[in-house]
Amino acid sequence: MKTKRIYEDPANNDGYRLLVDRIWPRGISKEKAQLDEWNKDLAPSDDLRKWFGHQEWKFQEFKERYRKELENCEEELERLREMSKKKRICILYGAKDKEHNQAVVLKEVLESK
Repeated sequence: MKTKRIYEDPANNDGYRLLVDRIWPRGISKEKAQLDEWNKDLAPSDDLRKWFGHQEWKFQEFKERYRKELENCEEELERLREMSKKKRICILYGAKDKEHNQAVVLKEVLESK
């Protein structure tokens, strides 16, 4: 399992390309994205996303709040865990910060069980 900015070119070793943003990334066509899935339900809520605003100093609190939201998505999380046993999953995000975003948190959650 890996994370990657959707603005980076798709690669053969990406595997299953999963976008976890509620808003479609600006300037990316559906063709260029080459998605297998766009899962808005696993993305942070609009309220949480707006509160976080990609401010690094809020990341720890964002992680805790986002993990709490993901507790309501256990069926989806389990589906992805099972899928990851068979193929690589590439969790895509639109944020500029590669270390402080929802894909990083989601990857941790998926790999924690």
